Amino acid sequence: MIILYFFLAHWFLSLFSQTFFLHRYSSHKMFKMNKFWERFFYLLLLLSQGSSFLNPRAYAILHRMHHAYSDTVKDPHSPHFFKDVFGMMIATKNMYLAYLLHKIEPEPAFRGNYPEWPIIDKIGDSWLWRLACAAFYIWFYVTFATQWWMFLLLPIHFLMGPLHGAIVNWCGHKYGYSNHDNDDHSKNSLPWDFLLMGELFQNNHHKKPNSPNFATKWWEFDPTYPLMKAMHWLRIIKIRKA
Repeated sequence: MIILYFFLAHWFLSLFSQTFFLHRYSSHKMFKMNKFWERFFYLLLLLSQGSSFLNPRAYAILHRMHHAYSDTVKDPHSPHFFKDVFGMMIATKNMYLAYLLHKIEPEPAFRGNYPEWPIIDKIGDSWLWRLACAAFYIWFYVTFATQWWMFLLLPIHFLMGPLHGAIVNWCGHKYGYSNHDNDDHSKNSLPWDFLLMGELFQNNHHKKPNSPNFATKWWEFDPTYPLMKAMHWLRIIKIRKA
């Protein structure tokens, strides 16, 4: 049971950091927060994603491109231009690294207004950090695993951040239903959306990209939105009007 709790904690903490900080804050600026809380959630991103830390600047650039060029040849991760999810992940990784290392620069429309913390970015992108986190995951499993099959979960820990992105980008543009005609292939994927904290409401999100609530129908539920409302009420963040 300890392994199960550890896996679920890592899955949902990493996922929360991705949808709340990388997606809704870094990419879309759906809410404001002061420097203290920005640094707090930056550190949470580093710790929760661990060996699969994603740089907020590079993430924001790719995500803004994805919205501007959704499901066209200029979309950095549309599943409709790849034979399988692994090809999409590799292509996305290569473009991500190109922006991360400043080998290419984004179009002016995709620049700026994202959080940056150079020392944390340097730590998170270092092989020392990634290998140290991977070593911790392995130690935890060696110490607490009670069945051999539990070790099959380790690769998910190693690649947690990119894996979440791959699931959302592949499934969210191939499978499910549409509430809106967005001139792309974006879909909503209930009930699996609950496991992705709202991220699989892709069709809704592409219709209203600046709305903090990814659910648009009364019977849909975005699990991250109530957390944001609570933080807004506690004055940790200030949600902007869509």
